Amino acid sequence: MRLFTILLMFMLNAGVLFAQTQDSVSFRRIEWETRRIAPGIHLKQAWFRSKSLFKSNQFISVLEIKPRRKNKISIAYETKIKQITDDFGERNQALAAINGTFFDVKNGGSVDFIKAGGQVINQNRLEKNNTRAKHQQAALVMKDGALHIDEWDGSADWEQKLDGQDVMLTGPLLWHNDKQATLDSNSFNVTRHPRSAMAITDNNWLLMVTVDGRDANSAGMSLFELRKILQWLHCRDGVNFDGGGSTTLWVKDQGVVNYPSDNGKWDHKGQRKVANVVLVKRN
Repeated sequence: MRLFTILLMFMLNAGVLFAQTQDSVSFRRIEWETRRIAPGIHLKQAWFRSKSLFKSNQFISVLEIKPRRKNKISIAYETKIKQITDDFGERNQALAAINGTFFDVKNGGSVDFIKAGGQVINQNRLEKNNTRAKHQQAALVMKDGALHIDEWDGSADWEQKLDGQDVMLTGPLLWHNDKQATLDSNSFNVTRHPRSAMAITDNNWLLMVTVDGRDANSAGMSLFELRKILQWLHCRDGVNFDGGGSTTLWVKDQGVVNYPSDNGKWDHKGQRKVANVVLVKRN
């Protein structure tokens, strides 16, 4: 009986390893459609069909931003009303915009800490047991247009001490300092949804990533699968944003380049109104 159990475990582990190898091969071999947006900024998109990635169809968009002094990252927000992502981008004369962190769908405003231009805009809205949500345990920190990703240190006033003119809490964290972040096996993490993320590669490029979902053309991903994608994109740091119907990537002169799911159609028109975004601007 013990030998049978050992053999069964070995076979199961071998099957998982084989599937992971097949997924990484599919990812490595896919032909990305690439468009130059501006100096040092490129949009790459790939459509995995015939259930070739994680046994599913997937449509992935990646905006690559080279770390140059002219390429700046910042936050745009509304405290009450909500706007679609492309309105945020156009109003702020940005090159690109991706939906940001979690917000109050009914009343507007972020439920996570946001500081913009040195001014605190929103404080954390804590859980019922007075603890932080998982999306309040990582931060985008922007100083002079440059970005890094920080992990909560366990202190109550951590975000107040972060050194940046712009700060946005979000999460869960997926990678930090080249180490895989721990994820709970809760429904939010294991269920496939459209996903948005921000990451930093080993060579310091910034990535805005969207994975479309809730459609036969693209299933969406669990956070475990999204974490794998960031690994294959050679990211040392990466963090999840609000996703689902909020997932939107807008690019100047291109419009919405992914397939937002809020209208239930496979088109570029299904944007959900959100309370905040992360912008790419060029000075």
